Amino acid sequence: MAQKGVLFQIMNIYLDLFTTFFKIGLFTFGGGYAMLPMLESEVVNKKKWATYDELMDYFAVGQCTPGVIAVNTATFIGYYQKKVPGAIVATLGVVCPSIVIILLIATLMTNFADLPIVQHALSGIRVAVCVLILKAVLKLCKSGIKDIWGILLFAAALACTYFNLLNTVIIVIIAASTGILISLRKAKKEAAHE
Repeated sequence: MAQKGVLFQIMNIYLDLFTTFFKIGLFTFGGGYAMLPMLESEVVNKKKWATYDELMDYFAVGQCTPGVIAVNTATFIGYYQKKVPGAIVATLGVVCPSIVIILLIATLMTNFADLPIVQHALSGIRVAVCVLILKAVLKLCKSGIKDIWGILLFAAALACTYFNLLNTVIIVIIAASTGILISLRKAKKEAAHE
C-alpha cells in the first residue's frame, strides 16, 4: 500500500509539471518574452519551483542556447525538479498546446485569413503581445541592471543590436565576458578592503 502512495505521489509531480507548462503554453501568445509574467506567476509564486532570480537565470540561459526560449526554460525547470524525466514532461507540456493550435490555425487560416474580423483579431493580439513583451523587458531590466556597469553594458548591447553592429551571439559572449570581468574586479576590490 505504501508503494502505491509513493507511486501516486511521483506521478502527481509529473502531472503537475505537465499541466502547469501546458497551461503556460496554452495561454501565452507571443513567444518567450510574453511568457515571462506567466512563468513568474506559476513557477515562482504558486508552485515555488524556483526563485525569481533562478527563473531569470533559466530564462537567460534559455535565450543563449539553441531553440525556443519557452521550451528551453520549461526544460530547465523540469530538469531542476525531476532530472531528465521532469525535463521531458515539462517540455511536452509547453509544446503540446502550440502543436494543437498551429494545426487548427493552419487548417482554418487558409479559409478565413482574409475576413476583416480575423484581421482585426490578429491586430489586437499583436498589441497585447507587445504589452506583455514590454512588461517582461522592464522586469528583466530591474533584475539585471543593478549598477552603472549594468547600465553601460545595457546601452552598448542595445546600440549594437539596434544598429546591427555585431552578431547577437557575439554580443552575448562579450556581455558574459564583461560581466565576469566586472565581478572579478569587484571581488578584488572587496578583498583589498578586508
